[in-house]
Amino acid sequence: MLFILGITMIIVFTFLIMSKRMSPIVALTLVPIIFAVIGGFGQDLGSMMLEGIKLVASSAALLLFAILFFGILIDAGLFDPLIKKILKIVKGDPVKIAIGTSVLSLIVALDGDGTTTYMITVSAMLPLYKRIGMNPLVLAAISMLSLSIMSGMTPWGGPATRAITVLGLDGTEFFVPFLPTMVGGVLWVIFTAFILGKKERKRIGIVDIQYSSINTLVNAELAPAQEQMDIKRPKLLWINLFLVVSIMIILVMEWLPSPVLFLIGFVIALIINYPKVEEQKERILAHAGNALTVVVLVFAAGVFSGILSGTKMVDTIANTLVAIIPESLGPFFPTIVAITSMPFTFVLSNDAYYFGVLPILAKAAAAYGIDPVEIARASILGQPVHLMSPLVVSTILLVGMVDRDIGEHQRFTCKWAIFTSLVITSLALMTGAISLM
Repeated sequence: MLFILGITMIIVFTFLIMSKRMSPIVALTLVPIIFAVIGGFGQDLGSMMLEGIKLVASSAALLLFAILFFGILIDAGLFDPLIKKILKIVKGDPVKIAIGTSVLSLIVALDGDGTTTYMITVSAMLPLYKRIGMNPLVLAAISMLSLSIMSGMTPWGGPATRAITVLGLDGTEFFVPFLPTMVGGVLWVIFTAFILGKKERKRIGIVDIQYSSINTLVNAELAPAQEQMDIKRPKLLWINLFLVVSIMIILVMEWLPSPVLFLIGFVIALIINYPKVEEQKERILAHAGNALTVVVLVFAAGVFSGILSGTKMVDTIANTLVAIIPESLGPFFPTIVAITSMPFTFVLSNDAYYFGVLPILAKAAAAYGIDPVEIARASILGQPVHLMSPLVVSTILLVGMVDRDIGEHQRFTCKWAIFTSLVITSLALMTGAISLM
């Protein structure tokens, strides 16, 4: 009963947001409530929803202040020199821009944090995409795929850390055999960026960008509006850069909770760049719409996750799918885990999957003599699909930053995410990171 209810709920939810029959915020809230009532959980709805909201409250605060922090720095023109440098190199060629996006996001994603990766990559590249007319969904797709490789496979990334921890593995033993797969995944992401860039080049062509100086674009269509120039703070470039670097170092070193850190960073950036109270109000209002949308979406995702977990639909789905795997397929268990990790991690949070489902999978695999480290590696291979999920907080940030609906992002990115998972699964099998039999 719970299995059928849970699967039906996920299918209905996915259909509604991908077909645009409901907004993500409405679907995330209304669909699980309806199915919980159908399942007889009406009396416990309030507590389950509140528990889900509590779980995402810290993430919501982080995104709110991080959006405001980077928004202020973008307004001040911190990333303008980088954009101009890239413009000089790529000369308005969508292929070069897409490849440049992949290289930048792959490098930034090495720290394993999705929020940081998206903030830096999108903040630096989105103005360039807008100036030459490229589809921002290309930027979102490339950034997401880059994160899935670098954060997913490195032992300090979130998914791998969970898998290593819950199965009691050695990080080096997990990672070293995975390196060839990771390298292959990096090359695949760059190749995907090339393909997407070619499609954009065919659509809009190569934009001829001319410069009269390093600071001024001659092309009138690419020149920023006067009101945008009024809020630029080029003389504060190095101070703003120092502030960003300091915030990132503190974030990586975990000296302060990230929501508190970005709140402090936002306040400092606001005071430095816009000391007048009226200017501060204007800048906050300029980013309030985007920030509010993202935060509301995060809380709605918390409601969905809280009901999914509170009704035990998550546990039932996981246990049922594991139980229906025929015994004859036991030797293929790592491959099965790799393939099923795509839908599993799409509908579950990483915590739910790695702490709840993965131990069950590893225990089942042990009956066939399969090393738990192979199951851990296999479980990572669905991360490209996982990152499309509306339950992933950083994904909500990503679509908010490129000003697109999550359904649009899923439709555009879906096939590339599945291809990426299949490619890295094939590479893992060929290199021996996971065994075929």
